[in-house]
Amino acid sequence: MLEYHEMRIDIFTLFPSMFLSPFQESILKRAQERGILTLFLHQIRDYAFDRHQMTDDVPYGGGQGMVMKPEPIFRAVRTILGVGLRTDAVPVILLSPQGRSFTQDVARELAVKPRIALICGHYEGVDERVREHLVTDEISIGDFVLTGGELPAMVIVDAVARYLPGVLGAAEGAEQDSYASGLLEGPQYTRPAVYQNMDVPEVLRSGDHAAIARWQRKMALRRTMERRPDLLGRLEMTAEDRQILDEIRRDLSEPYEC
Repeated sequence: MLEYHEMRIDIFTLFPSMFLSPFQESILKRAQERGILTLFLHQIRDYAFDRHQMTDDVPYGGGQGMVMKPEPIFRAVRTILGVGLRTDAVPVILLSPQGRSFTQDVARELAVKPRIALICGHYEGVDERVREHLVTDEISIGDFVLTGGELPAMVIVDAVARYLPGVLGAAEGAEQDSYASGLLEGPQYTRPAVYQNMDVPEVLRSGDHAAIARWQRKMALRRTMERRPDLLGRLEMTAEDRQILDEIRRDLSEPYEC
């Protein structure tokens, strides 16, 4: 069982106001109010050297667009973190389409750190010297193009925060989410038990906890088989899981009623 700690996240961005509303709602707001999570937004432009506070310039060798200059980023990170080059004291993460894919495992990995820093790229990217000599990790949230790293940073903060103790109402809530267990989450129901002639499955109302647990596992396995079969290849399955999968394969030729 991993141990999780109170956490500080420093975000370096050209657009800090983008974060204000998302970080003041729901779970992230409560996490900050409880002192579990501390978020700091740093305007990269404040660390530019020239009087116009320029943070980008044309690329050497030609090409379209602008590239973020190295000086403001180096100066901002060094000033705030107080660390040298390529140190592992605080992970310095560049949000980049070239980075490793962000997954639930990566969120869990980052959640054990007491402090991380996120650099939001923009324009056509950042000067390569930032990547080579300042950044310790690069993360991408998917194979698509966004305007900048701000939205990926929000995604990472939200996913990581869910693992901090006291953030979610249920102690094991994060581990029970889709992907955390290696499976997609099965169907969920709440009251009323009958709505417009649509019933909640009887097993969920039976009070038989063992039967309910088995049904929920079966539904998670089935949903994963149908929608993300690639995940099953990574799952450490028990003998009962294999038995349930055999049942599911037999069920697939019959009408499905959850």
